[in-house]
Amino acid sequence: MAILLVSDLHLSPERPEVTRAFLDFLGDQASSSEALFVLGDLFEAWIGDDDTCPTGIEVQKAFKQLTDKGVALFIQHGNRDFFIGKRFCETTGATLLADEHLVEYNDRAVLVMHGDTLCTDDIDYIRFRKKIRHPISKFLLLALPLRFRQKLADAMRAKSKAANANKPSAIMDVNRDAVDGVMSKHQVTTLIHGHTHRPDRHQHINGERIVLGDWHDLGWFVRWDSNGLELQSFDIM
Repeated sequence: MAILLVSDLHLSPERPEVTRAFLDFLGDQASSSEALFVLGDLFEAWIGDDDTCPTGIEVQKAFKQLTDKGVALFIQHGNRDFFIGKRFCETTGATLLADEHLVEYNDRAVLVMHGDTLCTDDIDYIRFRKKIRHPISKFLLLALPLRFRQKLADAMRAKSKAANANKPSAIMDVNRDAVDGVMSKHQVTTLIHGHTHRPDRHQHINGERIVLGDWHDLGWFVRWDSNGLELQSFDIM
């Protein structure tokens, strides 16, 4: 048996091929695993659990089918879907994890994160994240009408895309000191995260950092079984 970890699917109606690939992944590989961990940015945007997007509804049904089979489902917030909440978890059978979470499996502990908090050189984003994630900000935004939130999310994505186009590539990657610090804090030798869309395996002072890729031309996941941790990908048709 194994557990699987994915991140940065960015599911949306505009990319139906990625949604199909993920649903196939759930019905095939994930359904025969012990647990599935989604480390943030499941959706391109999630504006609240009252979201009526057909893609979101389809994914929730597939998640419920997965958990009904006995597969444990765990979800972390990303920078695109931090409004996933209690209703989503009740509908799907998922468990919402903290931003930093230790997974213990096969006598080994691994730290999992979305990864955006490790990009400490991107000062503008870190400041924005702190403001938008504040409980008062989230409460006020969720109180807005659904249609207004949809327009606001579209505007924020466009602004983010424009801002990122003008940032040096290195700024949007993780800060090595931040990585070493969080691994020391949790006393782990392995960290798995997404967010940067730069799939690879990196060596650090405290051990290894495995970066999940985003689902675009390829679907990326980590398989963790008795043989260890393996970063894998497959073509998205």
